[in-house]
Amino acid sequence: MNASSTRGPLAGIKVIELAGIGPGPMCAMLLADLGATVLRIDRREPSGLGIERPLRHNLLLRNRHSISLDLKDPDAVDVVLRLAEKADALIEGFRPGVTERLGLGPEPCLARNPRLVYGRITGWGQAGPLAQRAGHDINYLALTGILDAIGHAGAPPSIPLNLVGDYAGGSLYLAVGLLAGVLEARQSGRGQVVDAAIVDGAAHLATTFFGMLAAGMLGDRGTNILDGGAYFYDVYECADGKWVTVGPVEQKFLTELLCLLGIDPAAVGRQSDRAAWPKARELLAAKFRTASREEWTTRLQDSDACFAPVLSWAEAPRHPHLAERGTFIEVDGVTQPAPAPRFFRSVPDQPTPPSPNDADVAAALAGWLPAQDIVALQRAGTLRQAPAS
Repeated sequence: MNASSTRGPLAGIKVIELAGIGPGPMCAMLLADLGATVLRIDRREPSGLGIERPLRHNLLLRNRHSISLDLKDPDAVDVVLRLAEKADALIEGFRPGVTERLGLGPEPCLARNPRLVYGRITGWGQAGPLAQRAGHDINYLALTGILDAIGHAGAPPSIPLNLVGDYAGGSLYLAVGLLAGVLEARQSGRGQVVDAAIVDGAAHLATTFFGMLAAGMLGDRGTNILDGGAYFYDVYECADGKWVTVGPVEQKFLTELLCLLGIDPAAVGRQSDRAAWPKARELLAAKFRTASREEWTTRLQDSDACFAPVLSWAEAPRHPHLAERGTFIEVDGVTQPAPAPRFFRSVPDQPTPPSPNDADVAAALAGWLPAQDIVALQRAGTLRQAPAS
């Protein structure tokens, strides 16, 4: 692994990541995937946080070096502050006030580097009645109204993994905030703090639906067009117990789907007639139960019926479309998503596997600290040379 990236649209951008779980590492991986040089600073001793797994399968840690420091040691804190002098951005995901107590809050970091963009990712945000409370993705989605909107009518809310809150409302908004801050700092010469709260980002993602709610166009969970309430935007079980999706919201696409299914469009009534939806759903459900998922895929995949089979995690990388695009790649024997989005000129390097803490401290800190200082800090025990046993 190179100490600094030379390819990708973010080549030359340097980021410090104070190790955390979930949205912080996801943001760091995204930036590193696009060419930024990200240095992860981990705890000296295992934290016990997160879902434990073998390092090579902890894919959010790919594409960057990792060193360990005891941040209760003033000498280690000074190392981080020295690194901050060279960084464009910093990522931290602790509860509000933790980095201040460590001596690594925005004030000392910006004192060392006035152009630094200091990114803070939390669930509840840096201020507010819940700012100091523990929480996870499911809680943030619950409070913003999003969780209540996902699922079928008469059923409990469905949990969309931690993709909507942690990663979409958190990681992606932090990444946008950091990049916006870096661009602004290049004009103003001044850095700033970015407060990326998952509740804020998740709520912002739902802007369209709050507009529909205000217009009186949004009903209870599972009764609307995009939440499974409409027969033409839902999942259907096939003869083999597997599932397919249809989503022909536009009338011309719905007409094509019905014709391909052998259903008379007149039999389902007008698309806008919600009273006709239950009967139409019964017709589609009965039809899809007459053939297997693969049979329906063969019949419908080359049409404009807005159709796709529901694939498993294991099946998705083998789908011909995703395979041809290279949506999934293999790194160190592990199948994983490729960097996104695509760039046609400044193409990022192939991701590298997750690196153990302190695997090569000299390489990790090259371009950050002078070589002689790295050696001196290793001799003092502030830095390690090899992973702890």
